[in-house]
Amino acid sequence: MGQTHQSETMPVLFVGHGSPMNAVEDNEFKRGWEEVARGLPRPKAALCISAHWETPGVSITAADRPETIHDFYGFPRKLFEIRYPAPGDPALARKTVGTVRGARVGLDGNRGLDHGCWSVLRAMYPAADVPVLQLSLDTSRPGAFHYQLAKELAPLRSQGVLIVGSGDIVHNLGIMDFGRADGYDWALRFNEEVKKRIDARDHRALVDYHSLGPDARLAIPTPEHYLPLLYTLALQREDDSISFFNDKTVMGSVSMTCLTLGQRID
Repeated sequence: MGQTHQSETMPVLFVGHGSPMNAVEDNEFKRGWEEVARGLPRPKAALCISAHWETPGVSITAADRPETIHDFYGFPRKLFEIRYPAPGDPALARKTVGTVRGARVGLDGNRGLDHGCWSVLRAMYPAADVPVLQLSLDTSRPGAFHYQLAKELAPLRSQGVLIVGSGDIVHNLGIMDFGRADGYDWALRFNEEVKKRIDARDHRALVDYHSLGPDARLAIPTPEHYLPLLYTLALQREDDSISFFNDKTVMGSVSMTCLTLGQRID
């Protein structure tokens, strides 16, 4: 793991988190998250925007000791037995509320960490010694709202906070094929189109994702897994490098593609 380096700007991540089973399986995706974490400066805290916390309005966790939420069903018992006892950071939560001016952000002292957050951070920081906050998604609001809200989080990057968007670029569970190791043609096309737009820094098209054609409609039947990507992209600086990892689409219609901004991966 990298050394504390709070005087420099922290990188930003988007993580395709996929199945909760990635938290317990020793697979390429979990190993990818572990490897990326080893190259990061050690964060003062992590702020996660997960697909699995949708709220009317916007809230941020403010518990001293957020519980581990098992927000799924039908999986093996060992997955439900996992606890990720990372501390919270109520002071940072209050500071974040004051940082955001374009939207009202409420403090939630009861909410814990959902699997979109802890399944990834458990691989990155297995000692659970980095304080973790989550910011909720108001999925009734358009992409532009989320992109502009995320821009207001930019000062946190210079304060040792690792901001992680956690979702999936392609996420359509209704037509998923559990026996398929790769993606449907349209899923592969859309994943590549999004990567191409990211490389070109064409954020406008990605914010207005409805305009990206029929592949987008299949890839994003509901917005909660896509919107965390916009939080990552909104925080991109002019000198931030772009690196993709875990770039694979599985089960037909789930993209595991992840990216870092500001950290080069060779």
